Amino acid sequence: MPPETVHFYAHSLPEVGKQNWQALDDHLKCVAEMAATRAERFGMADAGYAAGLLHDLGKYSVPFQRRLEGFPERVDHSTAGAIIAKQQFRKGVGDLLAYCIAGHHAGLANGRDSGERSSLDDRLNAEIPAIDSAWQHALTLPAEPAPPSTFTQLPERAFFQLSFLTRMLFSCLVDADYIDTETFYARHETGLTHPRGGGASLKQLRKALNEHLETFDTEKGINRLRGHILREVRQKADTKPGCFTLTVPTGGGKTLASLAFALDHAIAHGMDRIIYVIPFTSIVEQNAAVFRHALGQYGAEAVLEHHSTFEAEKTTKGDKTSLDKLKRDSENWDAPIIVTTSVQFLESLFAAKTSRCRKLHNIARSVVILDEAQTMPLPLLRPSVAALDELALNYHTSIVLCTATQPALIETDDPEHSFAGGFKNVEELAPHPKELYRDLQRVTVRHIGSLDDAQLRDELLAVEQVLCIVNNRRHARVLYESIADQPGAFHLTTAMCAAHRRQVLHHIRETLKEGKPCRVVSTSLIEAGVDVDFPRVLRAEAGLDSIAQAAGRCNREDKRSAEESEVRIFATANEEWAPPPELKQFAQATREVLRQHSHDPLALEAIDAYFKLLYWQQGADQLDKHQLLSLIEKGRLDGLPFETLEKKFRLIDNNQRSVIIPFDTDASKAIKELAFATGAGGIARKLQLYTVQVPYNGFRALEKVGAIAPIERDKFNDQFMLLVNEDLYDNALGLNWSDPTFMRAESLQW
Repeated sequence: MPPETVHFYAHSLPEVGKQNWQALDDHLKCVAEMAATRAERFGMADAGYAAGLLHDLGKYSVPFQRRLEGFPERVDHSTAGAIIAKQQFRKGVGDLLAYCIAGHHAGLANGRDSGERSSLDDRLNAEIPAIDSAWQHALTLPAEPAPPSTFTQLPERAFFQLSFLTRMLFSCLVDADYIDTETFYARHETGLTHPRGGGASLKQLRKALNEHLETFDTEKGINRLRGHILREVRQKADTKPGCFTLTVPTGGGKTLASLAFALDHAIAHGMDRIIYVIPFTSIVEQNAAVFRHALGQYGAEAVLEHHSTFEAEKTTKGDKTSLDKLKRDSENWDAPIIVTTSVQFLESLFAAKTSRCRKLHNIARSVVILDEAQTMPLPLLRPSVAALDELALNYHTSIVLCTATQPALIETDDPEHSFAGGFKNVEELAPHPKELYRDLQRVTVRHIGSLDDAQLRDELLAVEQVLCIVNNRRHARVLYESIADQPGAFHLTTAMCAAHRRQVLHHIRETLKEGKPCRVVSTSLIEAGVDVDFPRVLRAEAGLDSIAQAAGRCNREDKRSAEESEVRIFATANEEWAPPPELKQFAQATREVLRQHSHDPLALEAIDAYFKLLYWQQGADQLDKHQLLSLIEKGRLDGLPFETLEKKFRLIDNNQRSVIIPFDTDASKAIKELAFATGAGGIARKLQLYTVQVPYNGFRALEKVGAIAPIERDKFNDQFMLLVNEDLYDNALGLNWSDPTFMRAESLQW
């Protein structure tokens, strides 16, 4: 008798016969086809197909099939395919595929010199279960994959480019694997697949935007100039994909102009989506709301927000089907318009975890608009620019640096005025930026010398409506307390939870609108696109870009002349309020530029001089503080440091801990939900609005005196720390973790 045919399966179903399990060759072929479709976006379909075909090859083993039958043994099913990839394909593409396949569950590992877990080299040399030769009869590998002929190679960045390509292929693989597995189980449970993506086309969105733009009167006032900018920007949409700048002063309408350009440009060049990258969550929410309104009937579904404080329930009005789809689309950015944060976007470009990499393939063939582009952090500037440049070079992506204070990131032939490794062949979209700056000039900026706190108080009381921005929370608190008894005194600080800040900002706007006294003391958080309009702004010395942002809160609605609208820069006479070390370099560069451009510190020439001076002072090494680019090149192909890159590329070095503030009834409701929750993801997002980030020492002090305590510790350990001593949260000052009166609380009973 012929030997019994052995069947191999990819996924099992409990209490269901094997005839309904997913056949392994079906799973591998489906994932291969989906991965190939995704990789075709950047010309690497064959590599995507090979990765998909080999990723679960280790399931062709007796131990893994036993595991599907219920045996508890753990089985490595990822390494076998990685080994075959290296054997079947030449050095180069075989190595890239091996990284992807070996990491498709655990994440991309270092090639060697492992981090917290085994390296790829360790795994390839470990003992793994033997695989059955049946795979050779069931599967046909594609021809040798190769980069497309259009791939632009940079010898000085050769291994960076290979690491980037690996991460993009990895994205194609893990997204395809996840969706095929999800589809198999969904069909078993409901007979249907989960809805993903879809919705309005870019042409439909453009039509809706055009209808919205036609409602504006562009014949008079500021709207006339905005209309001119909009028309000029849109006329450049046919320009071939690449790197662009959009240099428009505050008030020039760059938000809708950039959206219109992006839609026109994407349609003209067969691109798939628009991605807005914004440094602060407050602006993300603000811009997403503007886009939804501008896109009319399509806005709610077409615009996907992806950031830590996003309230999906409000966007979907609580509809579970819509909510579930929104969460799925967030996993891989399957939507026409994405609005996200710089942290989410840039860190994902250097990520190693599967969950963070899934969306990367959908960045290819898109228009990426970096709002407030000057906020990219100096210590990671060179790797950030390299990643953005690579997207433009080889992934059919257009990068738009959108800001009123354009950073000097262009590489030119003039070594004195060039950013080494920067963008090349950059096209400016705005018409005559210098003329725009002149036409939109709304404020007068001058330095008023050094002021102590008594003099600052006098400045705050000299006019009835004034905003004062200082460089640290303690100074803001002391200054606010000095005017707290005066009419219209307000305080804004990150010691307040986001829900509290929103409430205070609402009161500030209403007070300004009514023409009542309004004196606000704030940290720099108010510069993050917050829509307020003061006749005078006081700004402690800082970077010139920060001063320009502060100026955007002065005469914002253009109701006064520039001469009547002053931005007064001051140095702090009190030594304890001096800028922190990380800000001193910015303030120093500003002082030097002010000496040469005191007549107009925010002119484009002054801004350009500021950034060039700042980058020159830093030096190339300080613009890549962990030497990530060098680390990649030195590691070469077999030592690509994926795990290390993910650890080191952090826009925020966060040694802070979150404390939940029971601020209102919504916060209390979310806190109570934790008692019944099995998973905390959705509730954690709700609670983001009610958290304050506390420095490590302050957090430990609060913990020591019993002022904070964990919620549901048995389920969530110390993930959710609640403020139980509510006396430490003041309605005007926020959370106080540094008052010495509570530090002696070992003797107090909370």
